[in-house]
Amino acid sequence: MRMLIAGAMLGMSTIVLAQGFPARPLTLIVPTVPGGSTDFTARLLQDPLSKGLGQPVIVENRSGASGNIGTELVARAKPDGYTLLVQFSGYHVGNPHLFKGLKWDPIKDFQPIGLALYAPQVIAVGPSTKVTTLKELVDLIRATPGKVSYGSAGSGSIQHLAGEILEQQAGGRMVHVPYKGSGPAVVDLMGGNIDIFITTPPGVIQQVQAGRLRAIAYAARARHPSMPNVPTAAEAGFPKYEVASWFGVLGPAGIPQDVVKRLADELRKAVESKEFREKADSQGAFAVFQDPTAFARTIAQELTYWGEVIKTAKIAAE
Repeated sequence: MRMLIAGAMLGMSTIVLAQGFPARPLTLIVPTVPGGSTDFTARLLQDPLSKGLGQPVIVENRSGASGNIGTELVARAKPDGYTLLVQFSGYHVGNPHLFKGLKWDPIKDFQPIGLALYAPQVIAVGPSTKVTTLKELVDLIRATPGKVSYGSAGSGSIQHLAGEILEQQAGGRMVHVPYKGSGPAVVDLMGGNIDIFITTPPGVIQQVQAGRLRAIAYAARARHPSMPNVPTAAEAGFPKYEVASWFGVLGPAGIPQDVVKRLADELRKAVESKEFREKADSQGAFAVFQDPTAFARTIAQELTYWGEVIKTAKIAAE
């Protein structure tokens, strides 16, 4: 009898939680340092979500261990909808294949809320690198094996994987130079210490527009409005070179479905707003919303795809 009463009370508390949500501020955990594309996504969502939910939304950067610190924090958070994760695809679908003994599961430990941003990679070169097209870069890689260097935000990062895929399609080897984040890699690219950096446009678009870096190819099927003069990889003769990152919102598994729906509805309104779309476009990304079900499918599909890429390239986390 006591168990039945306890169960009934738990059910009632869940209903009250869903109906009264939100009753206090929410926190968006960003598993990276400030300034990158994941942080950019969170800051872009902060104000419209706050207005839509009628409560303050706090952005908290909890970086470290290639995104695992912040990601695990949310996986272990109370599933009430007040602690959410603004996640980067490279962490969510890449880390499970890179780290042994990972303390979170990308499927079982999370409730997808929705996709917010989609950002194909751009290949950027520094002022000391003479190539001006992807074809010229590929020719250089083939002619000077082991000489062309490319930076990444660390072993197993999306930038590292993008470089590995380029090597496979070019039929030549490059030198991988891992950094602790995209920022230091961009600095070294501008300084001529590395030759190329393949990353999401928000990380380099200001430097490209200022003339400090050159974007030579966009790893997508179509050019982006913010960089109309940058050809796609397909236009350069490499139609299979498509590499993109997504940025979305997840919560810990077990959030009441009424709360999930409320969060997803507000996320959709934010992502589909003119202001969000224009800001995303200005940074070379696309505002793309997927509901929880569609987003869950995307995660599952990419988990399989990137697992195969990582296995083929024999990449391991440092």
